[in-house]
Amino acid sequence: MKRILFPTDFSETATNAFVHALEFANRIEGELILLHAFDLPVFDSQFFPENYMLIYESVELSQFEVFKEELPKLHAIAHERNLDHINMLHRLMDGSLLTAIEKSIKEDNIDYIIMGTEGEKGWTELFLGTNTTAVISDVDIPVLSIPAVAQYKPIKTIGFTTRFRPKDKPALKNVVEIANKMKAKIKCLYVKTDASDVTKETIKQWEEEFANDPVEFSIVFSEEVKESILDFILFKDIDILTMLTYKHNFFKSLFHHSLTKDCTSHWDVPILVIPIQ
Repeated sequence: MKRILFPTDFSETATNAFVHALEFANRIEGELILLHAFDLPVFDSQFFPENYMLIYESVELSQFEVFKEELPKLHAIAHERNLDHINMLHRLMDGSLLTAIEKSIKEDNIDYIIMGTEGEKGWTELFLGTNTTAVISDVDIPVLSIPAVAQYKPIKTIGFTTRFRPKDKPALKNVVEIANKMKAKIKCLYVKTDASDVTKETIKQWEEEFANDPVEFSIVFSEEVKESILDFILFKDIDILTMLTYKHNFFKSLFHHSLTKDCTSHWDVPILVIPIQ
């Protein structure tokens, strides 16, 4: 059974992402590990309070009380959606979110992470300096990021960007596994520029290898890679976009492009980032 880590701060954004996590777990027959991380107060060693342990225990207790109060609300959401059969485990950890996530990945054998990203600027903030950015950059398992404005809808079409590199293929097979469980189709996009070195033979080989899978390959001839990807998101009815390249500079240039300013309000598509080994 696949295990899905869901970090939450119990905000509206996280609660919205929880619905996506529930439905994802249901479709792939997985279970959820709900994680809440909190920082303890840090003091200069020269001014270390005598009652530090009392402060420590007070903070820890208050976080436990929040955790205890908020969890029933999430279970109620599962019940309302007839998904209370999904197994949910709970973890309350002190320390930074990234440290807690990395620890949980190892100790809980996590397969996927699902978490929300905040506000109308979510796409830009997702890849430029948020907690989600750190998670995407540092972990070696797939991360599904849910924009705050993304209302859940059944996944019918999964977008997949590729350059037909050999190391892209295991990621596509991973997505095929997800698509089969969701009864969804996969639309693959390759933006071919003048500098592209992918041969027709390579593309044909991929098409033949995935001929029995719900995969459709689209080749776009353009020097405007970023614009082509954005068009793909906006006009191909993509419910989840899968991206394999998550270098900071790439996303910075992609989501700071002027087209972003025109289309941000329409971007409610979750992004699944799959690390390439």
